[in-house]
Amino acid sequence: MEMEATGVSKGDWIFNGEFNRTSDYLSDHKKILGFNPFCHSVELTDTANVYKWLFRVTDPQNNPFDVIFFVEQIEELLLELPKHIEYNDPADLPDEIIKCYTVGKKIRWQHHQTPGQVEDPAKYLFEGKAFANMSMHPEGPEKTRVLLDLKIDVRFTLYPAFRIVPEKILHAMTNAGMSIIMQTSTNKMFHSITRDFNNMKKT
Repeated sequence: MEMEATGVSKGDWIFNGEFNRTSDYLSDHKKILGFNPFCHSVELTDTANVYKWLFRVTDPQNNPFDVIFFVEQIEELLLELPKHIEYNDPADLPDEIIKCYTVGKKIRWQHHQTPGQVEDPAKYLFEGKAFANMSMHPEGPEKTRVLLDLKIDVRFTLYPAFRIVPEKILHAMTNAGMSIIMQTSTNKMFHSITRDFNNMKKT
């Protein structure tokens, strides 16, 4: 039996780090995913800004399965410019203008559709979809506020032992369990990052 599950996690932290350093650090896709306890590998694909994640997880009875994600990272500087400065693309602005009027940065992760077959249910290998918004804003000269909103969708085949459980109950259990796992892994990931920032505060 196939099962679709959705998990969500959120975070709001104050980093003990200057905005540019913090935003550059969190833009390093491979580095920060490496702190996730379920992430086995991350690699940049041949498509610009698209990464392949391999996550190794277990179901509630500790049966293992692998989930592959293809994720595009999109970065956007958040500017507040005076009305007299007109522009169509922030990339056209001089560096000194960008530096002066940057008020934050947003990083988006979105599912990247790939051609060909990714899943192999016989080997318990499945494709997931990841979507996230991470925003960063300076909080004074040496602190940065980071907000994360993450959603994961996974469709997988159940091990036979679960097929006796009513589908509605199983679906609710799976979504709740997946969100708990995701929130725990997100907290662990950002807690590990604190080693490079002399601690941080969760708000």
